[in-house]
Amino acid sequence: MSTTETAIASAEAHSAHNYHPLPVVVASAEGAWMTDVEGRRYLDLLAGYSALNFGHGNRRLIDAARAQLDRVTLTSRAFHHDRFADFCTRLAELCSMEMVLPMNTGAEAVETAVKTARKWGYRVKGVPDGMAKIIVASDNFHGRTTTIVSFSTDPEARADFGPYTPGFEIVPYGDLTALREAMTENTVAVLIEPIQGEAGVLVPPTGYLPGVRGLTRERNVLFIADEIQSGLGRTGKTFACEHEGVVPDMYVLGKALGGGVVPVSAVVSSADVLGVFKPGEHGSTFGGNPLACAVALEVIAMLRTGEFQERATELGEHLHRELGLLAGGGAVDAVRGRGLWAGVDIAPALGTGRQISERLMEERVLVKDTHGSTIRIAPPLVISKEDLDWGLDRLRTVLSTS
Repeated sequence: MSTTETAIASAEAHSAHNYHPLPVVVASAEGAWMTDVEGRRYLDLLAGYSALNFGHGNRRLIDAARAQLDRVTLTSRAFHHDRFADFCTRLAELCSMEMVLPMNTGAEAVETAVKTARKWGYRVKGVPDGMAKIIVASDNFHGRTTTIVSFSTDPEARADFGPYTPGFEIVPYGDLTALREAMTENTVAVLIEPIQGEAGVLVPPTGYLPGVRGLTRERNVLFIADEIQSGLGRTGKTFACEHEGVVPDMYVLGKALGGGVVPVSAVVSSADVLGVFKPGEHGSTFGGNPLACAVALEVIAMLRTGEFQERATELGEHLHRELGLLAGGGAVDAVRGRGLWAGVDIAPALGTGRQISERLMEERVLVKDTHGSTIRIAPPLVISKEDLDWGLDRLRTVLSTS
């Protein structure tokens, strides 16, 4: 067997089969390119589901991590460390908020947001104990913990993991009437993705986000924006909510916050909201550790220049213009997205999203399918226009020969 086949066979034998990766074994990467164990180069058009917004091996981020590795990597929150205050201050400023509660993974941040909303509901809004309700949208993806899958509508994420956590109401994404009707005096929060990533890069109707903001203010309900995939430059703005001039009560961040170097996530909100916590009520051994703070501080500094948001806007317009030419031609049924982020619905006659992803892999382009017929395109924001065009040419080749 080849080196690739050997590595995959070993992984299949000794790891749980909770993923179905493409049959490529990556050994190194730089910028928007990855190299496998056989020395073959591939253009990365997935960017770790937006965790790698700044590319593989970004020198500024690697240097920040290396410098911190020589000093201190972990103290736990039992002690203060000299990177923590700066990280919280800079991230709060980036979000135009007041307080930060750092965690590690996106799912942890969502769990933190759920706990925060419930505690705020009981301590501030006055909801009777045990009666708090959080409204979410159908086809959401917020993670895979037992609580989070309790409010998923994806059978693959949810089936066989019950009993499920109560306290959630699911309404159709983009439907303000359904949202209004679902609200009660016990509603403490509305938790949505400004753009639904896993569902196929679904952009809500114009006016939906401002409508959610208006309803939540009217009913004294927290608006929680899960910007784990959509935030930090991906859509051409620091946050996807900005496209409609909306500021939520709480941001949930992750993925790109760690620059693809270390897992970093956070809940960012006002002092009135995050101030409900007292010592001992929530925490994480690794949350806000010195190494994570050092890398995230560099991410924040890079975002403050606006360079990456501008790049996502310009290249995103080019990406969507080129993909739009494919729609309606028989090979592509629809294209959605914003900035350097697109969901492409492949015509069923050409094959499944998985099959198209495999054919693109043979052309040295890496994407990932979702929901059967859709492929997602989300290159690192550092990708060159020439490389992006090369990848789009390979997509055209695959679609024309499928």
